[in-house]
Amino acid sequence: MRFHGGCQCGTVRFTVEASLDHPIVCNCSRCQRLGSVLVFAPRAGFDLEAGEGALTEFLFNRMAIRHLFCKTCGIESFAYGAMPDGTEMVAVNVNCLEGVDPRAIAATAQAVDGRSF
Repeated sequence: MRFHGGCQCGTVRFTVEASLDHPIVCNCSRCQRLGSVLVFAPRAGFDLEAGEGALTEFLFNRMAIRHLFCKTCGIESFAYGAMPDGTEMVAVNVNCLEGVDPRAIAATAQAVDGRSF
């Protein structure tokens, strides 16, 4: 499905072709604090429509995932990374998708032990 999403203040806007069938919740030091519910999609199916200049980046641990968040409101609506096989992907925060009930999605999410990575 195609979804529209973005940050709280509306500066960062995107569309993504993604499935909500396999969401995850992660207990790493970042995701746990943010309460992120994530779905993954190929980077080719992601279009950053607005706000590229308003993004700032945070890297931690293995420095492999580019956590991007709005400089104005601080919301991380997505992150760039790669699958183990090198395929570029985007991790989308379901909480930032329009027309989606993130609490219903979170109820079906798989727990990932990101603390161990």
